Amino acid sequence: MPDIIKQVHPEELYREFLAERDEILRHKWIESERLGRDIGFEQALTEWTLEHRAVWRVERAEQARPD
Repeated sequence: MPDIIKQVHPEELYREFLAERDEILRHKWIESERLGRDIGFEQALTEWTLEHRAVWRVERAEQARPD
């Protein structure tokens, strides 16, 4: 098993899941407001994952690093 997997604790995974879900819901709200209709969770999930997730993860990792 890779070392990175051994270092991740279930509570950290759940915390990351919740943070991502919050960002997806924020994206859903913003885009729904912009378009004047509910885009739905599935579309929001797909768009956010393809367009924003990579940058969001890098920024989140940078914020988590101790100075």
